Amino acid sequence: MTSEPIQRRKLYQEVLDRLMQRIERAELKPGDQLPSERELMETYGVGRVAVREALQDLARSGIVEISHGERARVATPTASLLIDQIAEGARHLLRIQPETLEHVKEARVFLETGMVRLAAEKATDQDIKQLYLRHEEQRAALQNSELFMKHDMLFHREIARISCNPIFPAIVEALFGWASAYYQSIVHAPGAESLTLAEHQKIIEAIAAHDAESAAQAMRNHLNRADELYKTAVRRQ
Repeated sequence: MTSEPIQRRKLYQEVLDRLMQRIERAELKPGDQLPSERELMETYGVGRVAVREALQDLARSGIVEISHGERARVATPTASLLIDQIAEGARHLLRIQPETLEHVKEARVFLETGMVRLAAEKATDQDIKQLYLRHEEQRAALQNSELFMKHDMLFHREIARISCNPIFPAIVEALFGWASAYYQSIVHAPGAESLTLAEHQKIIEAIAAHDAESAAQAMRNHLNRADELYKTAVRRQ
């Protein structure tokens, strides 16, 4: 028998639970509008504050979308939406605990070598053409470091797309966003752009040959070289 006291719950938590039950039972489906604030107040016998707090909590969790002047709507779940929910928390963690960056980089190597293996196994002729197009777009952005970095992300995102898992592109984009300061330091390092393009070329060639092991090694070399370049740039500061 436990002796923990029963916790008193706030009214908005009760409203939130009732709404979640309706969503889970598919009474409210993705894209459906929720009842108006007044209707919810009358249905659950609570005030406007409790209703608004419940809706805001659901919105922060990505379960509903709130637009000014409109009723809240059940969100359509996507991988990008899921990743977005943790994005600000991840950036905050990196700001207050910079050592976490090493964990992010390690995770990226692990994930992207796996993604590129799948891409090498599954890539079609059209996928290869698209990768070469991304490569040329990045080359064309050589004189603009911000644009070059954007195309760098798009190149890696393209590989994630080819792997045929809809969650992977969102993860790649999120990793770039969370550690943007780290990637900017790499892009601005002397000679980094030419090295990046050459390494991307090797990755494409391995994918085009459907050589999963060579593709994974090329990706690993690329990401580890970028890490060493970053460390050298930091030491020079």
